[in-house]
Parts: sequence; C-alpha cells; structure tokens
Amino acid sequence: MDNRNDLWRHVDLAKERLIALSDRVWGMPEVCYTESRSCAEHAAELRHQGFRVTEGVAGIPTALIGEAGEGGPVIAFLGEYDALPGLSQEAGIAEHRPVEPGGHGHGCGHNLLGSAALLAAAATKTWLAEQGLPGRVRYYGCPAEEGGAAKAFMVRAGAFADVDVAVSWHPHSFWEVTPPLSLANTRADFIFTGRAAHAAAAPYLGRSALDAAELMSVGVNYMREHMPSDARIHYALLDTGGIAPNVVQAHARVRYSIRARDLPGMLELVERVRKVAEGAALMTETAVAMRVVSAVSDVVGNTPLEEKLHAVMAELGPPPFDDADRDFARRLQATFTDGDMAAIWRTIGRKPTDAPLADFLVPLQAKRNPAIGSTDIGDVSWVVPTVQAHAPTVAIGTPFHTWQVVAQGKAPAAHKAMVQVAKAMAATGAAALTDPGLVAAAKADLAERVGPKGYVSPIPPEVEPPLTMSVG
Repeated sequence: MDNRNDLWRHVDLAKERLIALSDRVWGMPEVCYTESRSCAEHAAELRHQGFRVTEGVAGIPTALIGEAGEGGPVIAFLGEYDALPGLSQEAGIAEHRPVEPGGHGHGCGHNLLGSAALLAAAATKTWLAEQGLPGRVRYYGCPAEEGGAAKAFMVRAGAFADVDVAVSWHPHSFWEVTPPLSLANTRADFIFTGRAAHAAAAPYLGRSALDAAELMSVGVNYMREHMPSDARIHYALLDTGGIAPNVVQAHARVRYSIRARDLPGMLELVERVRKVAEGAALMTETAVAMRVVSAVSDVVGNTPLEEKLHAVMAELGPPPFDDADRDFARRLQATFTDGDMAAIWRTIGRKPTDAPLADFLVPLQAKRNPAIGSTDIGDVSWVVPTVQAHAPTVAIGTPFHTWQVVAQGKAPAAHKAMVQVAKAMAATGAAALTDPGLVAAAKADLAERVGPKGYVSPIPPEVEPPLTMSVG
C-alpha cells in the first residue's frame, strides 16, 4: 500500500478529539451492559466523523455500528468501552486512592481500546475517501466484554456476516501482535431452592440451599485434580439466602465461570460441573436449576494478518515515550510485587529487566509463556479473519483488573500508545482494503483452521443477552 504516511497523518489530525473521548469515557465508568453514556459518546463522535450509525445492534442497547464508504471489501475496527466494578481510582497518582469508594473503574483500559479503534476507523475512512477507492470502513462499538459476551451475541445475530477482515487491539505492557490464544468460557448460574425453617426449633424441617451451594464448591474443588491443567473454574456467590443464621436458607445462587482451551473441552467441563451441582442438590434434598448467562469461544489465529500487522508495527516502532512517562511508570512499578514483574516478562519468554515502559517490538515467533484469559473477540475470529495488537499503555508489570491500570488510564504514555496502535490498526485495515490477495489469504487461512464444520455458537439458542447481569 502506498501513501501510508498520508494515512498516519489523518490519525494525527484526529487524535486530540479521540484522546478527549478516551478521557471522557474514563471519567464515566460503566459496567457490563450499562454503558449508555459511553455508547452515546462514541455514537456522537462517529456522527461527527461522518459515519452512518446504527444503534441497538443485536438487540443490545449499548452496541452500535458506524459505517462509511461504498462497495468494495468491508473492514471492521472493533472497540470496547465497558469498565469493571470496584476499581474506582484517581488518575495520575501512584497510590490507591478511589474517586468513589466501591465505584467502578476502567481497570482493563477499555476507555483507550474503544477510542483508538474509532481513531483508526476515522483515519482509514478519510484516507479511503481521499484516495477515491471503493470499500467500507466500520467501527463496532462492543459493550460487555467483561463477562457479558456481547460480541458472541452480535456474531450469533449476524452482525459480522459480511465483514472481510476485523482488526482490534488491547492495552498491555508490550508492543506486539497479540498471541491468538484464549480460553473458551461459559458463565452459568446455579440456583438452589430448598425449604426454610427455624434453625433452632425445627432445623430438621428445613432443606438448606446454602448448604447445597457450599457442597457444590467442595465437589468442584475435588474435580480440579481430574481436569486439564490449563482449564480454569472460578465462582462467586450471588445470593446466600439471607443474613439471618437462625433461618435455614431456602434459596442460594452461585455463578461459575468455566474455561478450557477449546470449545469442546469447555462444554465437557460445563457438563461435569452441572453434575456436581445435581449431586449437591441430591445430598441436601434441594432443587437446582442451571442458567447459562453468557459464553465465548476460543480465539482463532490468522497468519497472513498477523504477519502484516507485525510488519506495520515494526515500521512504526513503539510509542515515543519521554522521561516523564518513564518516571511515572517507575513510581507505579514500586507498587507491584516481584511476582507481578516476573509474570509479565514470562509471557514473552524474556528475563526481567528494569525497563519501566516497553521500547521494543516482541518478535512474532517469540517463545512465549502466555497468561491466557477469555474474550468475546474469539467468536468474531471464528467467522471473520481477525487480528489484534497489544500496545504498552501501562508500566511493564502492571497487573490488569487493578487500580494501577485505572491510575494510568489518562496518562500521557497511555495516550501515546493509543495513537501509535491506531496507526498500526489503520495501516493494516488499509492494506486489506487495497490488497485483494491479503484478504483472500486471510480467508483461506481461516477456512483451514475452522474446518468444514465452521462456527457453532457456544450460547444456547434460547439464551438472550444478559442485559441485567451487572446487577445480578
């Protein structure tokens, strides 16, 4: 692709507006499926940039699509803007100081994620029109990545059916192409129903749902020895039946997150956990109902797109950090444990150094020991050739889902990384718009990986987006 500098110039021309958008979203943290203000901010910016906006995608009030251009291939830039509960934190300081005790915070950097993806989309759209080329640029505003699986519901609804290539990114410690590894994941509630009774006068008349929930936890803990070592199961008690110890609790609800390296393995574990719940109900003479809340697939890699993105990131180089950026990063690092530092360096197969911010590109074929989580972009990657970048928005070693991420969410270093990754994403998207061979190779790679069976949604057909999951 020629004129890459023209494309990057459009990123620079638009960056101040999008940095401001990121900061506004940082200041209005909204959790899973409640991102009404953040979504409205993104919709307003899309309209300002000249995109045609569709809201309420897949029946989700806080999901949207902005589109510009006509004909040609469709290139999607995927953004997010949901926050996390309990991570309220002042910006720009290296100590734990909540803005609002118990309040929300952008502990995974999604304020930056959505804004940089929109910046890439806006620059690519302007460049495409300037070049007089066919093609459509889309920005997907995706809520509820943190456990709500919005993209999986959007995929199931056909929102990505005509997309040729999808590009995204995530805040991180390093400048790299994101390793295409994740865990398939189901979140399900197990709802136990028993019979209340006076716990002193007639406990034998009661059947404790809380006992059942606790016995389920014991059973799952024993199961851990007999499942793959890279699988994960976690839980949270949502309803313990009340606060009176002199009442036999008649109801209890526990939410489980069940993860495995691939979809078949995850579905097998879900069935085993279900049997444990039924056993707990049998032991306590209670009833149990299982309700799937959300589910996501594992990520499918795409070699042609990863190689293209890596080449662009090598040409751009890492973000241009200065001494002030490094000084603030060092002050944050003083709040980390040795384990935090060792763990992040281990993910890229390197020995720890004293570097406060990443000033290098991780090789595409690095011998990694990745820390693997789950993401709903996995479902997109099963139906559309997809690639992601990591950009160093935080001090090396920053543990995510913590106040330290929130503290760095408006820092100049984070803004620089956000702009730099927008340039990488825009150039990758523009390459797909102008190189039919790249798109064909990416689609062939995807077809070979998913096989003839193709994509099967991990979400049962009767399950709708859990729009109220953030409040139980």
